[in-house]
Amino acid sequence: MEWHKILDPNSPELDRLAERYHLHPLHIEDCRHRNQSAKIEENSGYLFTVMKGVRLDPDGALQTADLDIFFGTDFVITVVEDDCPEIRSLLEQVSRASDKDPRADQVYYRIIDHMVDAYLPVLDHFDEAVDALEDQALEDPTPQTLASIFETKRSLIVLRRVLVNTRDVASHLQRTESPYINRDMWPFLRDVYDHVARNLDTLEMLRDLLTGALDVYLSSVANRTNQVMKVLTVLGTVALPAVVVSSIYGMNVKGLPGAESPYALGIVFAVMVVTTVALLWVLKRFRWL
Repeated sequence: MEWHKILDPNSPELDRLAERYHLHPLHIEDCRHRNQSAKIEENSGYLFTVMKGVRLDPDGALQTADLDIFFGTDFVITVVEDDCPEIRSLLEQVSRASDKDPRADQVYYRIIDHMVDAYLPVLDHFDEAVDALEDQALEDPTPQTLASIFETKRSLIVLRRVLVNTRDVASHLQRTESPYINRDMWPFLRDVYDHVARNLDTLEMLRDLLTGALDVYLSSVANRTNQVMKVLTVLGTVALPAVVVSSIYGMNVKGLPGAESPYALGIVFAVMVVTTVALLWVLKRFRWL
């Protein structure tokens, strides 16, 4: 079995391998055009598979990278489309884990399995991120929290698209009876499908939790607004008796009670205090305060 590792899709080595193994020109074109969806296609003499790798930037943004695999009876060709250290490290792990003379289908399975297992750390990261966003939405709902919720939501949409397409690839592998895959590898391919399905279930749960965090954020903002409006309304209501009394005695008319008294100012203040206290008692009695 020969394993050819192509780290640059524009390398002439890929053209030589295409001529040697009769690789379809459209598949070579797919290798040289990035951002392909995960897929699997059967051709005369080999299987062509596109797997999507995912990684997180230092700022937490989700990035994807393509790994193309040509798999035949006695050969495996891997093409790393992007300069992705994670995929290169993954291929090195598979190379070390393989026997001295492994079968082509065993190497192919290990590559697919390691690609699927690489989704777990990313899902764990988003699990922690969603938990943090839920706490922020409840305790400190700020515009930055809302921006983080929508940014995480976009990342989960991208990850869901990757996992759905990968599930289709795994589903095809467990149903097909390819002459390049021995029967003893079928249980392992079914296990890959189970892993992808479980990852997809976890992702759907995270999306539901994130939607819940958005609802909590909106409720928290609405509650804070209601509290502010309640305080302002109570203050305005408490000040209402004093405003009424002062406006009456501020009129330029004659005959107001006590207006000619030397104690007029004290009387007016006393009326303001009594009416305000009476209003507070009424609000308390009706449990509006």
